[in-house]
Amino acid sequence: MRALITGITGQDGSYLAELLLGKGYEVHGLIRRASTFNTGRIDHLYQDPHAEGAKLFLHYGDLSDGARLVTLLHQINPDEVYNLGAQSHVRVSFDEPEHTGDTTGIGAMRLLEAVRLAGVDCKYYQASSSEMFGATPPPQNEETPFYPRSPYGAAKAYAYWVTRNYREGYGMYATNGILFNHESPRRGETFVTRKITRAVARIKAGLDQHVYLGNLDAIRDWGYAPEYVEGMWRMLQADEPDDFVLATGGNFTVRDFVATAFEHAGMDWEKYVRFDERYLRPTEVDALVGDASKAYEKLGWKAEVQTDELARIMVDADIEALEHEGRPWYDKVGLPNWPVVGAPGITGV
Repeated sequence: MRALITGITGQDGSYLAELLLGKGYEVHGLIRRASTFNTGRIDHLYQDPHAEGAKLFLHYGDLSDGARLVTLLHQINPDEVYNLGAQSHVRVSFDEPEHTGDTTGIGAMRLLEAVRLAGVDCKYYQASSSEMFGATPPPQNEETPFYPRSPYGAAKAYAYWVTRNYREGYGMYATNGILFNHESPRRGETFVTRKITRAVARIKAGLDQHVYLGNLDAIRDWGYAPEYVEGMWRMLQADEPDDFVLATGGNFTVRDFVATAFEHAGMDWEKYVRFDERYLRPTEVDALVGDASKAYEKLGWKAEVQTDELARIMVDADIEALEHEGRPWYDKVGLPNWPVVGAPGITGV
C-alpha cells in the first residue's frame, strides 16, 4: 500500500506517518519549500530514500499549486490520500482570512481535482473540523447543521462540501473525518492546550511567572491525537466512503484544562494565569462536544484517553522536554540530513 499525506510535518501528519509505516505502507509526504527544514515532528522517522527498503519519501509541493499536485499524484500513484494540510490556527484565520481560504478550502478542491485529472484510483481522506459546527449547540454529530464562526471554520465547511461533491459527482472514494479537538505533546506551541502545558513546565522551572490567555469559558471536547489518526485510517478501510465524527464526548472548559494542568504540577493556576483580550476571537465558539456513535458502530473506533489524562500527558512531556532544552539541536535529532524530492539528495525529480 502506498499513501500520500499532505501536512505530514504537522501533529496529525507525523502520527499518521508513524501508523502507516508500522502497517508496512510506503509513505509519501508533501512539504513546502523553505530555507530551513520544518521536519522536527518526523525526524525520528527518517530513512535514507536511497537505501534498500526505504518506505518514507518527502516531496516539495503546496496546496496552492494545482499543476504540481497533478504531477505528484501521477508520479506517486497512491492507494490512499490524506489531506491534512491547512492553515489550521483558528485565531490566526481572522488575521489571514484570504490565505486560510486559499489553503484550507480551495486547497482541498485543488487536491481532489488533481486526483481526478491524474486518473489515480485511490481513497481520499479530507480532514474536516468541529469548527464547522461553530454556533450550533452541542452535542454535534454527522447530521448537525454547520454554523462556522471563523474564516477557518468556513474554509473547512467548503472543503467538506466539495469532498462530498466529488464523491457524488465523480464516484470518488472521498471521506470526511469531522474531528473534534485532538492534542498531544506534538501540538504547536501557539495552540491553547500546548501553550498551557508548556507554560506549566516553564513556570515550575522558574523560567516564567505568568501565562496570558483569552476566553477561559469556552467548552471543548479534547482527545488524544494518536487515537484520532487511527480513526482516519479506519475510515479509508470501510467498504464505502462516508463522513464520520471523531470525539470523546467530554466537555471541558479552557479553565478546567488549565486547572488540571497546573494541579498535576503541584501549582495553583490562579496565581499564574492572566487575561489578555488580544487572544479573544471576533466571534467566539462557545461549546463543541461531539457524538462519535457512528464511528463506534461502523468503524469500531472509540476514544480512550479523556481530557484530564491528556492534560497530564502533555504536562509531563513538556516538563521532560524542558530538561533537555539546553542540548544542541543536532544532539536531539541526530543530524538527519533530510532528502526531499526536488532538492539535492531528494528523490523523485
